[in-house]
Amino acid sequence: FILFYFILPPTSLLVCGCYFLGFWDYETPKVMVVKNRTLGVIYRAVQFLVITYFIWYVFISQKAYQDSETRPESSVYTRMKGTAVHGDHILDTVEYARPSEGGDVISTILRREVTYDQMQGTCAEHYLVENANCTTDSDCVEGEVNFDGHGRKTGRCVQYYNYTFKTCEVQTWCPVEEHAAVREPALVEAINFTVFIRNSIHFPKFKDASNKRDMHKYLNKCHYDEENEPYCPNFRLGYIANQARENFNELCRTGGVIGVFINWKCDLDVDPSRCKPTYAFRRLDVRKDQANSGYYYRFAKYYNKDGVESRTLIKAFGIRLDVIVHGHAGKFSPIPTIISTVTAMTSVGICTIICDWIMLTFIDKNEVYSERKFDEVIWFNFCGNPPQVVKEPTEPIPTEFGYIKNYGSNHSDLSDGVPL
Repeated sequence: FILFYFILPPTSLLVCGCYFLGFWDYETPKVMVVKNRTLGVIYRAVQFLVITYFIWYVFISQKAYQDSETRPESSVYTRMKGTAVHGDHILDTVEYARPSEGGDVISTILRREVTYDQMQGTCAEHYLVENANCTTDSDCVEGEVNFDGHGRKTGRCVQYYNYTFKTCEVQTWCPVEEHAAVREPALVEAINFTVFIRNSIHFPKFKDASNKRDMHKYLNKCHYDEENEPYCPNFRLGYIANQARENFNELCRTGGVIGVFINWKCDLDVDPSRCKPTYAFRRLDVRKDQANSGYYYRFAKYYNKDGVESRTLIKAFGIRLDVIVHGHAGKFSPIPTIISTVTAMTSVGICTIICDWIMLTFIDKNEVYSERKFDEVIWFNFCGNPPQVVKEPTEPIPTEFGYIKNYGSNHSDLSDGVPL
């Protein structure tokens, strides 16, 4: 304390002491009745807006009186149904659906590029592979592997199949896919294939679940419609592509990934049957990047031909569906109800703050209002001055046009003598 006394002069200590003691002052609002029609209209209008906001938006629209759960436990089961004629062949689910009974991801083949009768051996590398073109054997490094190519170089430069130019020979499955692949026509009948998406959810907080009804017969015949069949989880591929704003013929050519977004919004204060899902569909792969857009994968069918292991390589283009589930459930709870009610009642106080600011800033005779609104009562004084009590003046305060009368209490009416 002695060191602090020498650093700061006594006057500064006194000022700091006054600020410190002033921190502990108590402030109480003073009630004034201002009979000004303009200010009164503003006050009631702001009150109306605040109350309307809390009643209509907070309580009715957002249901602030409910406890909510936004992370449901979900299970998804998908199945593709339909039959198509492809040339002389009849294709069923096993032929075009991957997997035939899936989870939250399922795909269907729309177009194929088939390379028949591939066998292990040596053949010419495809000419579009980097460093594959050659003129002599010295251009091909034996044992070198190009990871963008098809196999390991043998060190020989050979004729590229029936063409006049040459490429490096590689050890791989021959012939290479790019040279021998046969493009089959698109499976346009797939537009009428049906995707069954069964989704069950559970909200752990409320120990309640959806989809409790037995709808086996209903599900075998229905097709989803937002207005007429909102509970039916059967979707035509053509409908999904249309909702995702995609051209089905273009999807047959390049393939694509479409997200199926299921959103559950459940009010558990009413009949559980009103807890129904809404569906949205959106293309997920990047279409602007032509090199990486679309969806395809490869698989092979292996067999023995003349005692030699052979395979048929299939490059399949199709639609992949990713099912993504969101959910929100609400149920009445007293705690959020109390919190929202107290917040609403407290927010009404903003009306007084706004009107006080208008009264003390913009309305004529705002200096008079300021003098009448703020009083200071000093019971104890620690700052060097004798104790005193500052009260309202007992005589009327003269103004340019009249007087403001004091009624001798902390409740003042500024309606007399103050032209507004």
